[in-house]
Amino acid sequence: GTHAPPLPPESLFPFAFLRAAFPGTMADVKVNDVAGSLFTNEYCDVKIKGVQVPKSTPQTGSCFDQTMPISASRRAGGHAMQTAGVPKFSSPTVTHRWPTDNSTPVEFLKKGDGDKIKLGMLKKPEPVVGPPKADAFKPRDNPPNSQFRKFYERGDLPVAVEHKGMKNVISWKVEVDKLDYHHYLPIFFDGIREKEEPYRFLAVKGVEDMLKAGGQKILPVIPQLIIPIKTALNTRDHSVVCITLQLLQKMVVSAELVGEALVPYYRQILPILNLFKNKNLNSGDKIDYAQRKKACVGELILDTLQLFETYGGEDAFINIKYMVPTYESCINL
Repeated sequence: GTHAPPLPPESLFPFAFLRAAFPGTMADVKVNDVAGSLFTNEYCDVKIKGVQVPKSTPQTGSCFDQTMPISASRRAGGHAMQTAGVPKFSSPTVTHRWPTDNSTPVEFLKKGDGDKIKLGMLKKPEPVVGPPKADAFKPRDNPPNSQFRKFYERGDLPVAVEHKGMKNVISWKVEVDKLDYHHYLPIFFDGIREKEEPYRFLAVKGVEDMLKAGGQKILPVIPQLIIPIKTALNTRDHSVVCITLQLLQKMVVSAELVGEALVPYYRQILPILNLFKNKNLNSGDKIDYAQRKKACVGELILDTLQLFETYGGEDAFINIKYMVPTYESCINL
């Protein structure tokens, strides 16, 4: 039928991505903890790989300060239009040629300029022949103006960081299952594109806790989550995209019919997945730990699409295929 299949037991897990989606069965709980792994992975990158500590935005002095307001023209995923010149089509030669600049009287040759021409001093730099770069994979603007940041700084969210020995968790001021999901879940999803602490941890961990305890409250809120998810993916930031994909996987298996409810919104979610689908690291004979750390975009996208198809009902595959033409079914093998 059109209903999503019930959550299978351990013996019925056919794929590795399904086993990793259910903590407490065959998956490693630490690996499946998206928020908890943020600190661990960042610490390893800084201490072992020597990656520079990401700088905070100039609008933020510290986590105790109020974020300075930014220009209203800045938006998440915004980018500047290409202004590079392009060659023009020449009818006589039937080719694209760079137009010749009209010289000004100051640039006219004068007596004695012959020696300068021989030395190459008067030679104009030729423009690079070729199309301008599209920068399709380049990270786009991600200003610190999320709704989550605004509500958290105003003290309107019932959350606080509880520091523990092994890893940090969220100290909820009220029980999670008693929250108004129509109000809070879109706000927390809007914060998953944050790059600074404590906003990023609180938003990601808050989404995980709400998805875990939400049950039937999640399904009616799906339409309100599409814009925050699309905004996070449109930043095209590697870490933000990886976090968003992991949370999408958790959301699909969080309650019944959630996977089918996402099918009408594939046109908003899947274009970025189609763009980064083949973004894998070709490491040759070396070992790459990005898959274990959930940092390989290509693998995460493939796992997410397979979960979409598994829990999306009978219309899921044809809609995925329409937006991601290179996707192959994991069910109709």
